Amino acid sequence: MTGTSQRRVAGKIALVTGAARGQGRSHAVTLAEHGADVILVDAVRTIDTIGYSMPTPDDLKDTARAVEALDRRAVVIEADVRDDELGSLVGDAVAELGGLDVVVANAGVVGSPKPSWELSRDEWSAVVDINLTGVWQTTKASVPHLIADGRGGSIIAISSIAGLRGIPNVAQYCAAKHGVVGLATALANEVAEHRIRVNTIHPTNVRTPMIDNPVTAKVFRPDLEEPTLDDSSDVLRRINMLPVPWVESADISQAVLWLASDESRYVTGAAVPVDAGMLSNYAG
Repeated sequence: MTGTSQRRVAGKIALVTGAARGQGRSHAVTLAEHGADVILVDAVRTIDTIGYSMPTPDDLKDTARAVEALDRRAVVIEADVRDDELGSLVGDAVAELGGLDVVVANAGVVGSPKPSWELSRDEWSAVVDINLTGVWQTTKASVPHLIADGRGGSIIAISSIAGLRGIPNVAQYCAAKHGVVGLATALANEVAEHRIRVNTIHPTNVRTPMIDNPVTAKVFRPDLEEPTLDDSSDVLRRINMLPVPWVESADISQAVLWLASDESRYVTGAAVPVDAGMLSNYAG
């Protein structure tokens, strides 16, 4: 376990959406390693318009076990961030743990790669509703508790480099992730008087099931019939300035930890890239 002197969010209570696997699990476990109790939210169910497998209830339980193995408390919520019941479920979890300090709006999906005008309404709506409306639902469920506790707090929305630049054939994803930036900066202004900070993180490609599947790999290698992520490594390496094709969930979790901690107490309304230089890459 991390030493007490290094437990950077000791005594805090965090909520993480999309916590069953990938980045969400990494964020939750990292926060627990540094002393936080964690509310774990995930839909853990199939989404018809998303072409890769969704996490299962067992995945979410595994995240809870990983948090509890660090001697921290975990409360599991099986709910879709699009659901109106999210507010009452979060309220129950906050009451059980005794407060709320950190919110990590991480849940997200990427749809099938195709030109924007070929998207069906359902394909558009699933991605925008989860990636943007789901962030709004998460903050709507959380902000009243952060205000009521009166001790400030940190809201961290996981956007994407696609929230800062256009990427072809995933227009629904780009639109939603750009929208997250607008929501976060507006919210930062609304809650600043309560000492609540709101920031976005913008990863380059992260090796999680969201991109490590044939559907998403097809975005980068449309020339192949059934590409794998490894088939895409040369393409992805050129996208980034640093000579890496992708980063790991743990790399994003370190930025989450910093924004959750008091080390970033005067950082708000910021868009924080963890992108291996993708935004500034001339070759990309």
